[in-house]
Amino acid sequence: MKYALLICNDERFSPTNQELAMDPVHRAWLADLERRGGLVGGARLRPVVDATTVRVREGETLVSDGPFAETKDFVGGVVIVECADLDEAIAIAAGHPGARSGGVEIRPVWE
Repeated sequence: MKYALLICNDERFSPTNQELAMDPVHRAWLADLERRGGLVGGARLRPVVDATTVRVREGETLVSDGPFAETKDFVGGVVIVECADLDEAIAIAAGHPGARSGGVEIRPVWE
């Protein structure tokens, strides 16, 4: 089954791509995913300052800067994994460095 892992953290403490690449915890997490053979894809997202939200209300397109929700934790990335079950997805999410300072939301993917 496929799961989307939504990596949620406080952007004020967001490491650079170079810092992530050098982080031993992040590297170990990626190695574990590779060992499991479950990585389908993923992407790190740009900061919320670069976000645009689109809504359509009564036929009118409304565009606003930033995310819809007002919260200090924002989705900073998404990883799609193939797992045997939710328990395995939880184990993978628990190993992500973002789970230590923020959270990792797990959502089953419609197939």
